[in-house]
Amino acid sequence: MTTEPAFIDLLRKLATDPAARGLNDDAAVLTIGQQALVVTKDMLAEGVHFLAADPPADVAWKLVAVNVSDLAAKGATPLACLTGHTLSGDAAWDRAFVDGLGEALIHYGMMLIGGDTISAPVGTPRVLSLTAIGLPSVPVPPSRSGALAGDGLFVTGTIGDGWAGLQLLQKGKSAPPSLIAAYRRPQARIADGRALAPIAHAMMDVSDGLLIDAARMAGASNLAVRINLAKVPLSDDFVQTFGADQASALSAATGGDDYRLLFAADSEAHLPVAAQRVGSFSEGSGLSLVWNGLPVDLPKKLGWLHG
Repeated sequence: MTTEPAFIDLLRKLATDPAARGLNDDAAVLTIGQQALVVTKDMLAEGVHFLAADPPADVAWKLVAVNVSDLAAKGATPLACLTGHTLSGDAAWDRAFVDGLGEALIHYGMMLIGGDTISAPVGTPRVLSLTAIGLPSVPVPPSRSGALAGDGLFVTGTIGDGWAGLQLLQKGKSAPPSLIAAYRRPQARIADGRALAPIAHAMMDVSDGLLIDAARMAGASNLAVRINLAKVPLSDDFVQTFGADQASALSAATGGDDYRLLFAADSEAHLPVAAQRVGSFSEGSGLSLVWNGLPVDLPKKLGWLHG
């Protein structure tokens, strides 16, 4: 079976234009004349990225939000999008999806300018996609690869709520509502991304898990990164539901579906948004974990990875 990293390695042979950033980033930066555009594409598959029982309007919201989150991580403002939709025989589901899509597009100020549909046999798991285009707020949008030795690793907001919401839904629970909403209707951090773009040496969103995404940033920057699990910010509802011990923090840090912004910046920099320092970069390679100064073994899985 071809894994996600192996397939991306194959695609790198084709994606040689500078706009592709070596396929080491979450978005491309395409320059046409004097105008730069940030372009990204994410897909959602039923049973993988959303539950079959999830409300279709929420699925549409999530599809938009996860793409806009990639734009936010480049300091870009949403402009327009194209959608790809699988028709699988449920007209009511499709209508509700379109209602949710419209709601999300209005919320993020993004135009729908095209797309494509395919028909699949009734009951086939849906595969949905969105291509999002944004306008950058700085001349060179931050990439994953710009972290410097001595930088701090920071994250905006709390980690683990999306993972927690999924765990609750899979157990037939619907509360706390904040955790369910974090999973079904994540919020892209556009304003935070624009504020951080001028000072972040590297930036990406936390979609697959704090640990795996931090390791990707470190790898792209040819550095080592150390994370203090005790510093991973957890919401009150997460703590009340799942606890705040080392195991809970590790679950939060590997769960994914956070869509917060993870960035590298000077440790002494004045941050324009609220953020928690969770680690630091140094010369070397690899990821290491501590819990209040004591070393922690790496888990078998750092986060979500296809294949």
